[in-house]
Amino acid sequence: MVRIAASTIALITWASLAAAQGTQVAFGGMTQDTSAPVEVTADQLEVNQGDGTALYTGNVVIGQGDMRLAAPRVLVVYAEGQNGGQGRIQRMEARGGVTLVSGEEAAEAEQADYDIDAGTVVMTGNVLLTQGANALTSERMVVNLTDGTAQMAGRVQTVINQGGSGQDQN
Repeated sequence: MVRIAASTIALITWASLAAAQGTQVAFGGMTQDTSAPVEVTADQLEVNQGDGTALYTGNVVIGQGDMRLAAPRVLVVYAEGQNGGQGRIQRMEARGGVTLVSGEEAAEAEQADYDIDAGTVVMTGNVLLTQGANALTSERMVVNLTDGTAQMAGRVQTVINQGGSGQDQN
C-alpha cells in the first residue's frame, strides 16, 4: 500500500511539473558534435547559387553523428565563404512533418529549424517527444545539442508509463 501511495505521489508530482508552461527534459542521452559531417539524401535537389541555399525535397534524411532528421522538404542555408563563395552549412529548415531521432528518443513536429552554430534544433507545431514508453507533447521544443537537453513550452502534457500491473511478470 505504501508503494502504491508513493507511486501515486510521484506521478502527480511529475504530471504537475510537466503541465507547467516550460519543462526541461533530457534528449538523446548524449551530446551532439555539430562540427561532424552532415549527410543528406533526398529524391530531388535544387541549388540556388544566388542566395546560397539548397532545397532538398522528397524523403529527405539528414544524418549527423548519431542524430537523424527526416522530412519531406529541407532548405539548407550556407554561410558565405571566402571570396564570396559558398561556405559551410549555417542552418537547415525542415517542413511538412519532421522526425528527429537521437539515441533512444524520437521527436515529431510540423517543422524544425537546426541552427548549427548555436547547436540548437527548434521544433514547432504539435511536438511529440517519446522517451521509451513515456511521451511528452507541447507546441514548441528547443533541443540543445551541446548538453543533450530539451526545453518544452506551450501547454506541456506528459504521459508516464509506470510499467506493468504491479505484479511480478515472468
